[in-house]
Amino acid sequence: MRLAFMGTPEFAVKALAELVASGHEIVCVYSQPPAPKGRGQVLSPSPVHSFAQSLGIEVRTPKSMKAPEAIAEFQALDIDACIVVAYGQILKKEVLDHPRLGCFNLHASLLPRWRGAAPIQRAIMAGDTHTGVEVMRMTEGLDEGAIILTGREEITAEDTAQTLHDKLAMLGASLLPVALAAIERGGAAGQEQVGEPTYAKKITPEEARIDWNRPARDLDFHIRGLSPFPGAWCLLQTPKGEQRLKVLMSRLTDEVSAETPGTRLLGGLKIATGDGIIELLRVQREGKAAQDAADFLNGAALEPGDILL
Repeated sequence: MRLAFMGTPEFAVKALAELVASGHEIVCVYSQPPAPKGRGQVLSPSPVHSFAQSLGIEVRTPKSMKAPEAIAEFQALDIDACIVVAYGQILKKEVLDHPRLGCFNLHASLLPRWRGAAPIQRAIMAGDTHTGVEVMRMTEGLDEGAIILTGREEITAEDTAQTLHDKLAMLGASLLPVALAAIERGGAAGQEQVGEPTYAKKITPEEARIDWNRPARDLDFHIRGLSPFPGAWCLLQTPKGEQRLKVLMSRLTDEVSAETPGTRLLGGLKIATGDGIIELLRVQREGKAAQDAADFLNGAALEPGDILL
């Protein structure tokens, strides 16, 4: 099939690679415009942009797909379908209606649960035991289209947003050629979504802050769901003042404590919470590389009885 592909982050790269490997002709790739990155804030292309360029595929990076000129350029493409994977822009009806067979989105949740921008993080943060990826026919509504194909994935106690991201990216990429074959045969009308929708709103830096008054179980979900980005964080008191400390990995314990929530306890980097004790396994001080808890404690002045804020 002749396809247009729209995607931006690393999650979408595997999907594009699988479509190419399956023999589909990628006529054009759309991605978000280059953005400043690193300490030097150098304009850098997105992962999808870089990958498509390496394959010699034309890449377009309009600031807005709602602009008349961007819509006209898309409508000039001779394509059977458009595949959208974490593109980051809303598509108007004029775009959705152009491809012969339609536009199809690969979304990283079991819809209608976790429609929106951060479904992988939200699933872990909520304590979900399963999630998945779905190929759906796109409509003007936010992730509201009929489901063509579904893949399910278990969420384990060791999963972070990164590990689950990687598993879902692989699973989703494997679904696309199967879904497209069914779409091309005309046998993929899809099933309407059933159930009450929930929304995976974008995560703010303030929301990522750790509230030690919450139960240890909820904090474990919170920490793993935000690892490695944007990273759950708290404040560490140092001789130079308060310093932000990211917590990248944790695990629950079966211990209890009457200490003030946030207090460091004996035995590793164990912290009292509003209900139970959580052990921090991997952390990152502001401006430093990530460290295992033992290495962090060797260099940090955080004694038992000290409190993380």
